[in-house]
Amino acid sequence: MGFFADLGRWFLENWSGDAGWLVRIWQHVEVSAVAVVAAVLVALPLGAWLGHTGRGGLAVVSVVNIGRAMPSFGILALALPFTIWLADTVWFIDNGLGFAPTFVALFALALPPVFTNTWAGIRGVDPEIVEAARGMGFTGRRLLRDVEFPLALPVILTGVRVTAVQVVATATLGALVGYGGLGRYIIDGFATQDDVRIVAGALLVAALSVLTEAMFSLVERRVVSPGLGIERQTTVPTPETRFRNGEHPEAVLS
Repeated sequence: MGFFADLGRWFLENWSGDAGWLVRIWQHVEVSAVAVVAAVLVALPLGAWLGHTGRGGLAVVSVVNIGRAMPSFGILALALPFTIWLADTVWFIDNGLGFAPTFVALFALALPPVFTNTWAGIRGVDPEIVEAARGMGFTGRRLLRDVEFPLALPVILTGVRVTAVQVVATATLGALVGYGGLGRYIIDGFATQDDVRIVAGALLVAALSVLTEAMFSLVERRVVSPGLGIERQTTVPTPETRFRNGEHPEAVLS
């Protein structure tokens, strides 16, 4: 009971100030959100277009394999000298530590699943529906925008949700390169052998990850048509419907 009392006291005493957990949560959310949004802006249009044209299957598998092979800590280590070089070269980057390498590592982590789910979702649209739409005069961008993309939306949102949770959980590594966020409590706790600080940081990261999962699940329920939800439950589990049921694309592509 003494440890839990110390833990509760820590939360009461460390909620404000520059190193308070409210500020650390904001820093954690900031870098995570920027990385996820950047990955979506890059991967979603590219994956949707390649899925629409039927090209890029080898590229999808290659991206997935790169995402599997590169651990986040390794990406962070590779990003650090690059961002330090940028800080010396580009005038508007003040410091190659902190936010910049953390963003690069999280962006590299977020890109493959968003790209893969988008490509797989578009490719998984029923060909008969696509042909019917073509027969009604839908072609090119209109077909992608009005038919394929809405039907692939459950798969795409699943990819974004999974990505967001992974990024939030991994953003703790930013503390290793001078960034703030909730990882600061864990790293500093290990350095000072402060078990209360370590557990407090871990609890905050876990709570933020669960909250992220819940928020994106709510968005999925609000955005996705109920008819698509019923279709996902009643369709025979072919590779396409496995994507629609939320199974990770890597498991189907491998």
